[in-house]
Amino acid sequence: MESLLRVKQMDPLLQVEHLAVSFTTEAGQFRVVDDVSFSLAAGQTLGLVGESGCGKSVTALSLLGLLPKPAGKVVAGSAMFQGQDLLSLTAEQRYRVRGNKIAMIFQEPMTALNPVHTVGRQLMEVYQLHQPQMTKREQQQAAAKMLHQVGIPEAQARLKAYPHQLSGGMRQRVMIAMALACEPDLLICDEPTTALDVTIQAQILHLIRELQQRTGMAVLFITHDLGVVAQICDQVLVMYAGRSAEQADVFTLFEHPVHPYTQGLLAAIPRLDQPGKTRLATIDGQVPSLEEQPSGCRFANRCTYMTAECKQQPGVASVSAEHDVWCHHWREPRR
Repeated sequence: MESLLRVKQMDPLLQVEHLAVSFTTEAGQFRVVDDVSFSLAAGQTLGLVGESGCGKSVTALSLLGLLPKPAGKVVAGSAMFQGQDLLSLTAEQRYRVRGNKIAMIFQEPMTALNPVHTVGRQLMEVYQLHQPQMTKREQQQAAAKMLHQVGIPEAQARLKAYPHQLSGGMRQRVMIAMALACEPDLLICDEPTTALDVTIQAQILHLIRELQQRTGMAVLFITHDLGVVAQICDQVLVMYAGRSAEQADVFTLFEHPVHPYTQGLLAAIPRLDQPGKTRLATIDGQVPSLEEQPSGCRFANRCTYMTAECKQQPGVASVSAEHDVWCHHWREPRR
């Protein structure tokens, strides 16, 4: 906990303010991310948590200029990173930052890796783009070293393998090696352990934490798995339908959640102290579609505490110095 407090006192490496992203569809233009703000310091891990479709991945992709064009567009906000606003960079400036200062691990390594090129060629390409002064032999040696660092055995031989010849866990480690090749200051992980068995998941989470401690990089970790959040994150931002719901350090969030949505997510986690065959808690209703998003609180149609006040969009309220919530009724006692 002391290390977390030291990090909190540092200047943020990434400061996102009032980010808004819209998508244009046949039915019109809709905001899929609306007024999202957070900060992230070097050496810190921030978890973006929420159901599928809540805007977690869109938030990350907007930082790197990877939104689908022309449908996706950043319409408001700023994202200051080392004195630069990521949202206003030119294509050339973004090229120098992406993969070098900021790297991203995508959710599905089989689709992120090129199936017709060897692992070695794809990993060496990172050095070719960002460290052109290296000779081909140096690039090959650096690529093998990176594979070894992420725990891939017989790294030199694996350079000649194609993605389909590797297991899911191995492919994900290759993605991590590519992301860490240039020792980025910020690593964005978009559900890197989805669809992996729990053993491989634990290994990858341990690897990310270990590399972070060694290099001091910041990590933005996108997930819907609260168990992973508890294991790896320092700070947590809970999102719902494109908006912020609650933000706190990981201990406070699990011990004292105040937003009804956060409480619902935590209540739905199976517990070992529950009697056998106990029915799991659920959150009634569904996430509103883009066409049906209310102008007020977007969680209102699923919330047991909804009142007429919820027709107005809630502003941020400070529960404590490091705990914020976006809810009109967070002070009410929870049943």
